[in-house]
Amino acid sequence: MDTIHETGGSILASSRGQQATDVMVRALERHNINILFTIGGDGTQRCAHEMVEEIRRRGLRISVVGVPKTIDNDLNFMERTFGYETAVYHAAPVIGCAHNEAKGVRNGIGLVRLMGRDSGFIAASATLANSVVNFCLVPEVKFELEGEHGLLAALERRLLAKDHAVIVVAEGAGQELVEGDTAVDASGNKLHKDIGTFLKDRITKYLDARKVEHSVKYFDPSYMIRSVAAHGTDAVFCLHLAQNAVHVAMAGMTDVVVGDWHNHFVAVPIALAVRDRRKIAPLDQLWQSVLMATRQEEYFHPKVK
Repeated sequence: MDTIHETGGSILASSRGQQATDVMVRALERHNINILFTIGGDGTQRCAHEMVEEIRRRGLRISVVGVPKTIDNDLNFMERTFGYETAVYHAAPVIGCAHNEAKGVRNGIGLVRLMGRDSGFIAASATLANSVVNFCLVPEVKFELEGEHGLLAALERRLLAKDHAVIVVAEGAGQELVEGDTAVDASGNKLHKDIGTFLKDRITKYLDARKVEHSVKYFDPSYMIRSVAAHGTDAVFCLHLAQNAVHVAMAGMTDVVVGDWHNHFVAVPIALAVRDRRKIAPLDQLWQSVLMATRQEEYFHPKVK
């Protein structure tokens, strides 16, 4: 199919829910398949590792090689995963629209919720790609909502100083602030509570109580971003991942996921890649750059004159 790379989303389709490992391995054996490529994030690769263990138990000669496809960029021992760069590229214009809406009215607030269940790489990088953001909230960095150093007071200070504000929040940020029980999906993944609408409602309630004229414009482009076709350099990266995955499989390796590490494509043991989620380190350059670009700490912790 010549144009498969021009279509976003998943041509192969996707699913949620546990599949019986032995049933999947029997299907490979029945169809005489001796190489399996697993395309996805940590959940997909964990499933691949379980399949390898079942394959070994049965004494079969089947190679299983992972291709890291997740926009959250949260697999260990790889610089980036396929889909992440495209997500950042398409998030930046949404932030620009939020900024335009915020500046179009007195005390306008553009609130953008982006994907990032446990790792805030998309929110952080999109913030740097479009430096009109005043507050970037990610799962790795806890924040308060109420009080002198809380987000609400910091936002009010920003409005007093500049008459508008743009907030970018990753979907997994501030979960401890949102009331409600934590549920799981069919695959056992924790379903995060909606931090976006929660913040929208709490900001409105807070500013109304303070009699501050304002207007909150809420943007949630999550599925629009996830379904777009791969951006140019991300598509090239995907091609390199695919080529190296084939080379690794043809060399007889198994139970590995192909990754980019220090500008070299390497085969990372799946168990190592999914042992922990890769997260933003608050003291590393990425988050420090976000703090410099947004200057949000000046609003969270203003200097006493």
